[in-house]
Amino acid sequence: MNQTEPPVPAPAVQQNRLVLASASPRRLALLQQAGIEPSALLPADVDETPLKGESPREHARRLARAKLTVAAEAARRRDDMREAYIVSADTVVAVGRRILPKAELPDEAADCLRLLSGRQHRVFTAICMLSPKDQRRERLVETRVRFKRLSSRDIERYLASGEWRGKAGGYAIQGLAGSFVVKLVGSHSAVVGLPLYETLALLEGEGFPIRERWGAVE
Repeated sequence: MNQTEPPVPAPAVQQNRLVLASASPRRLALLQQAGIEPSALLPADVDETPLKGESPREHARRLARAKLTVAAEAARRRDDMREAYIVSADTVVAVGRRILPKAELPDEAADCLRLLSGRQHRVFTAICMLSPKDQRRERLVETRVRFKRLSSRDIERYLASGEWRGKAGGYAIQGLAGSFVVKLVGSHSAVVGLPLYETLALLEGEGFPIRERWGAVE
């Protein structure tokens, strides 16, 4: 008499997985600082050109939403990521309503630094989160930053460091440009690229266990 083989159970979906919709090492490091190791990085390639008349805060919101949509579509096509939490973010540096570029050329960075020299500017970071149950939540964090008056040598030497490349407003606050900051009102981590308090609040609000592994850290 033939015996039928018992059915092989389908592999269980791993719980509490998190996808970061970014290739930014700074955003990854901030999540790791909070004890979260993303299961995957799914950077979203979206057009970041501001729309005509678009305010800095709306620009940040729109790009964060667009990145979340692209990453979610990619994640939901993967069996191991169908029930993952997904986090996206976008950071915009602005003077008034003027959105500063993510500098790729030295001249772009120099123009940004001269504009920011000795004055206050605002940094808007929008974050979006999608839960495994497709609940979408978002926050916008506004931070005010004032730079000291930058000399020509300050700008020249900072450009030589290369830290400005690809950074909104032509600077990275977590690096050498931190020495330019006279005053900051708001979230330092948001200026770096991901506001930790708000990100963790969104995740916890949808059931992600932020602190369950903290006790295991040696």
